[in-house]
Formats: sequence, C-alpha cells, structure tokens
Amino acid sequence: MFNISHIDHLVLRVKSLDAMRDFYEEVLGCHMERENTDLGLYQLRAGNCLIDLVPVDQPVGRAGGAAPGSEGRNLHHFCLRIDPFEPKEILRVMKAKNIDASPVEQRYGAEGVGPSIYISDPEKNVIELKGPANAKT
Repeated sequence: MFNISHIDHLVLRVKSLDAMRDFYEEVLGCHMERENTDLGLYQLRAGNCLIDLVPVDQPVGRAGGAAPGSEGRNLHHFCLRIDPFEPKEILRVMKAKNIDASPVEQRYGAEGVGPSIYISDPEKNVIELKGPANAKT
C-alpha cells in the first residue's frame, strides 16, 4: 500500500483566466510556473503545491462540461496553509484589495486546530487561509 504525503495540486475550471491569474498572483502571491497554451493549462506555484487554472473555453476546461456558476461550483473550498499567519495583516490586505474576509476562527485542519480566515476568488471559489495548529489569534 502507500501513504499520502500532501496535496500535490488542484485544478480549477475558470471563466476568466485574467481575473483569476491576477487574484492568485497579486493577492495570494502565487507565481506562474508553467503554461501549456495548447491544452489551456496554467500552473501557479503555491508553496510546495500547484494551483492549476483551466479556462472552460480551452481544451482541458471544455472536457469538464458547463462552467462553474451560481448553481454549482468546482468544489466547496480548499485550504492554503500560510506562514506567517498574521490575522491583522491578512485582513488589512484583503480590505485594501476589496476582498471580503471572514472573521478569524479556530478550525481543525491537517495539522490540528488553528486559526483560519475564509475569502473567495473572483469566480467565488472559497479559499481558507490557515495558520499553524494551536496558534492563538
């Protein structure tokens, strides 16, 4: 058998590649690592993981059917473990970029209970920004 060590990547089907790239690069600090324009695959580095964006009007994205929207999303949410987790600074940055952010709450994750904040990207995918387990907020 085998053991899972971590999430390698996740793939989001997107309607607006430009808006989504701007959000993940400018707001969350990811950087474009690899582009395969023939397939419509844009891979952003997020720490030791990748977030892949596949536009719904390009080959890989078209394979998934209708675009995500108000009647259905790609997923419930995904969680990014961030370090350092400085809630006041995170909330300040989100406010400056006109991004709604949830209050800081203690939630359970892969490392245990720790602080987190929920935000949404331009296409309403929910992202949990997670701090270390047992950290006080």
